[in-house]
Amino acid sequence: MTLFLVIVALAVALPWAAVPAADRLAGLLPPRAASFVLTGAAVLLAGGTLAALVGLLHVPFLAGLEHMALGRVVADWPAALPVACAAGALLAAQAVRLALAARRHRALLARAWELTGAAAPGSDLLVVPGEEAEAFALPRHRGRAGRVVVTEGMLRALTPSERAVLLAHERAHLHGRHHLLAGVADLAAAVHPALGRLRTALEFHLERWADEAAARAVADRRTAATAIARAALAGAGAGAGAGAGRYSGGRYGDGRHGGGRVLAVDTGPVPQRVQALLGPEPAGPQGRGPRLAAAAFCVAVVCSALLAVGLAYGLHEYVEYAAERITGR
Repeated sequence: MTLFLVIVALAVALPWAAVPAADRLAGLLPPRAASFVLTGAAVLLAGGTLAALVGLLHVPFLAGLEHMALGRVVADWPAALPVACAAGALLAAQAVRLALAARRHRALLARAWELTGAAAPGSDLLVVPGEEAEAFALPRHRGRAGRVVVTEGMLRALTPSERAVLLAHERAHLHGRHHLLAGVADLAAAVHPALGRLRTALEFHLERWADEAAARAVADRRTAATAIARAALAGAGAGAGAGAGRYSGGRYGDGRHGGGRVLAVDTGPVPQRVQALLGPEPAGPQGRGPRLAAAAFCVAVVCSALLAVGLAYGLHEYVEYAAERITGR
């Protein structure tokens, strides 16, 4: 059982090592590919953590498969019951965190639609009266199609060409279903604390994805960079006001609360986004560095799969051990 515990410990600790590798690889990829890499890594690592904890929770009860009394299992391995209780407590805490995250997301999404309910829709655009400079993508909700929400204050802060960039940016969020990727990363972060870094990195790459889509839509990277910078400055100046709504790390707020905003144009490290737009359009990874990062990420994924196999093998060996103890073979 010592080997089994080592395998479980590695499965739980793996995200702390795999997250930097995934983050490094994402930084060497185009924004779209980087977003999928980070989301996939979050799902795999969160799933591995849950599998390890579920395995630990079931260890004391495997003896029941061979009709072996729990008391005898505890006598042979005194740590079995405390370890299983700890795993069960962690799983319960994770379940509560996941339920709260899902409930918060639904409630704040409904609140965002409520705050924009008085605005007159025009195709996929809602223009909300108000002096606050805000713009964000509002995903579909209860049969209502997704909308780009922009305040009159934001529109007044931009030139016509910059408005085109802004709308293309927010529409890219809707068409790419970026809120789903952000939501997945949000739930994964509730499973393992190390995955919070992936969520933060994903926020940046989703914005970069939308930035590049906007630059292609207007066929002018410099105009796109100027529009992003001007919109971010206008939004920062109105950050303390009560706006129509904000998208925050997969959650919506009313503009009076802080937090990172995944699907808002002023989210993330704006200077890095502007600098990227002033350069050439990103291509695929080239050179030795990206290959090494990709190799490190692949190794982390393979290790995760091997640990899952090792966990299953360890559980099987425990069943065999229980059978031998009770039958005397």
